Amino acid sequence: MLTVALPKGRIAKETLEIFESIFGETFAFDDRKLILETENFRFLLVRNQDVATYVFHQAADIGVVGLDTLEEQGLDVIRLLDLRRGVCKVAIGMKVGEKLDLTKAEIKVATKMVNITKRYFAERAIAADVIKLYGSIELAPLVGLADMIVDIVETGATMKQNGLEVVEEIMESSTYLIANKNSYFEKKAEVLDIYEKINDVVKQEK
Repeated sequence: MLTVALPKGRIAKETLEIFESIFGETFAFDDRKLILETENFRFLLVRNQDVATYVFHQAADIGVVGLDTLEEQGLDVIRLLDLRRGVCKVAIGMKVGEKLDLTKAEIKVATKMVNITKRYFAERAIAADVIKLYGSIELAPLVGLADMIVDIVETGATMKQNGLEVVEEIMESSTYLIANKNSYFEKKAEVLDIYEKINDVVKQEK
């Protein structure tokens, strides 16, 4: 049996739909339950930020999580497959009309994604004061907390509604199928079997 960690919400729903199309049976969590057991799988419903942690510590053999979360957390897991779902970008946003001036002595950046942000500016040898926020990031430049934000952008609508615009893209993200390193060797046949079946579904959608 493989244990699969899924993030609550749309990604879990889309992943279970893939399993349904592969196995021709219904995969659905009962109301408020966090574990779904079937003949060959045990699905765990966890927070998006916790998926890679469950997989890394082998509480789950495989999982589905956004590339941005993997890059931010840096946990040592195997990235098996890009599922090409939940496509979005990590981007720098500033007040409309403001330009990205990388020559300033110091830049203040508000973000949930501290590590991605620090790496981005460090690679450009720019001194950035990175301020970690947990929500309402768009507010930061409007009230003078930061010069800019680094955030997930799907359509850019949230930024626009708050008087901000994308000035630079840092990376593209989509959901990935990941595996625990030990599970990959201990349950290699099972892991590769589900990998190949999911890969077939993703390829057909191209």
